[in-house]
Amino acid sequence: MGLIMKNKFLVILTLFHFSLHSIEVNNLVVPNGFKASLFANNLDAPRQIAEGDKGYIFVGSKKGIVYALKDNDKNGQIDDVKIIFDGLNDSSGVAYSNGSLFIAEIDKVWRVDNIEDNLDSFSDEPLKKTLVTDDLPSDQWHGRKWIMIDEDGSIVLNVGAPCNVCLKEDERYATIIRLKENRWIIEARGVRNSVGFDINPTNGKLYFTDNGRDWMGDSMPSCELNVLEESGDFFGFPYLHASGVKDPEFGNYDHGYEIKKPVLDLGPHVAPTGIEFYTSNTFPPEYKNNAFITLHGSWNSSKKVGYKVIRVTFDDAGNAISVTDFVTGFLDDQKVLGRPAAPLMLSDGSLLISDDHANAIYRISPSL
Repeated sequence: MGLIMKNKFLVILTLFHFSLHSIEVNNLVVPNGFKASLFANNLDAPRQIAEGDKGYIFVGSKKGIVYALKDNDKNGQIDDVKIIFDGLNDSSGVAYSNGSLFIAEIDKVWRVDNIEDNLDSFSDEPLKKTLVTDDLPSDQWHGRKWIMIDEDGSIVLNVGAPCNVCLKEDERYATIIRLKENRWIIEARGVRNSVGFDINPTNGKLYFTDNGRDWMGDSMPSCELNVLEESGDFFGFPYLHASGVKDPEFGNYDHGYEIKKPVLDLGPHVAPTGIEFYTSNTFPPEYKNNAFITLHGSWNSSKKVGYKVIRVTFDDAGNAISVTDFVTGFLDDQKVLGRPAAPLMLSDGSLLISDDHANAIYRISPSL
């Protein structure tokens, strides 16, 4: 049973009861001491998640939708779903900062000021969004965005290579870029397709995932976790992949770059997407400052790989020292039940995982 209020600009869906996708939730496997529960479902291809200051959870979508969710009765499950924007050009990227919601389409970034106040007192008028920039490539191939607002207010975005492997004249391709004072700064080069990055709290450096190239077989090259040591660092694409795999077409080019090696090889075709460093005290102490990475899963490997959330631990210098599975069960033998897309640590210390295949968001919390 629900109440739907709909106009040209805004759809409000207040759910009094969720029909649980029990096969997905019950299939999830988490470590002892944790539990997985359904946080939200019936969302259309949810991707990046952001938390506001007043209880709203914002969710981007591959399908051009932006959701605002709220758990009004504080039971760990969403009971209020608002579609606040629709018809965008793949609005996968969302971030919240200082009262404003930022939305990243493939070729644009928008800002919605005072977002939570406006949602609490919404009317039939559309929410006002301000264009931050439309100075981005429009390619669909590897065009999907992850967005982060840094402490100085600058916007950090990914721009993937519009191909499997290629060289393009526009130097923004295959990068992570920063928009600061209306100027693009290229922070990381030679990054084929990153769709996730976060700041490591132990060293203050940006760590990011990168998807390896295709069509070199099942066993190579690996996808990567990288760290940005200095602005402008180069990470190999399209000349060198992972920890030393020369590209068949571009590997012998005299490119002149010093290539930075990955912090961690994640495995071929696993398709790493989001990353979140865990800084809360809600999980056991050994989880503090660990990173959770969603492996979205392979699409062209002869045997499906990925389809899980992994936990990466680091030493004090920021070097990866261990990798373990944290959430599995998205793959049943070779049947795909779900595809984890993005993690988010909530202010209560629980961990959300979006799933753009099962159209759901899961909540991982201590089982005590």
